[in-house]
Amino acid sequence: MNESGIVRTGPGGPDGVRRGLTILYVEDDPRAAAEVIELARENGDTVIWESSGHGGLLRAGRDGFDVIVLDRMLPDLDGLAILARLRESGVGTPVLMLSALGRTSDRAEGLDAGADDYLAKPFEAEELLARLRALHRRASGREHSAVIIYGAFECHVKARTVFRQNRHVPLSPKEFELFRYFIENAGEVLTRQMLLRDIWRMSFDPQTNVVDVNIGRLRRKLEDGFDTPALETIYGSGYRLLDGN
Repeated sequence: MNESGIVRTGPGGPDGVRRGLTILYVEDDPRAAAEVIELARENGDTVIWESSGHGGLLRAGRDGFDVIVLDRMLPDLDGLAILARLRESGVGTPVLMLSALGRTSDRAEGLDAGADDYLAKPFEAEELLARLRALHRRASGREHSAVIIYGAFECHVKARTVFRQNRHVPLSPKEFELFRYFIENAGEVLTRQMLLRDIWRMSFDPQTNVVDVNIGRLRRKLEDGFDTPALETIYGSGYRLLDGN
């Protein structure tokens, strides 16, 4: 962030250069861990895997990480207990908690215990890594920046206004929330499930066209008067914000 509070974001880092994360992954299921580790390595991230709660607690307190992935139901030490110990000892590293317990009350319990995000099993490794990147961005202070810039787009967070090539784009409150989610995850594919959960706070697909309708409206407003597209539809996957140039 520069002195004016402006952040230039991109697919990987503030200068558009992808920088890998250092991730501590505490998970007793080696098969589940292997899938995440392989995909993370392909993305340039470094994963340190600990298969026990005690090992994870020791490693989290001793070494520095960008983010921690913590399984809630470990055989030797409960994930909530590990999290509590970390927070009590002043370890503020962002934590994403994984669990087969996916009810609303379970999620609330995990978040209240100090987790920064909560993902129910089963999950897609790609989504997990996208959430970790978002956690890291938030921890880096970007979420609260006055202005987020990506390509030709500017998102003035406090004023809740959007510009493309210095031209104001009038958006409704829901459209602004949707656009802000896209620009905070610029260059990444956002799935329908992610949009339902993080914008509409739904943990299930209501089998309506609410996402399609709102994406359509946002797309028309972002592209009105411009020759290049703003949103890309990745068929079978989701949507991605383009740089607008």
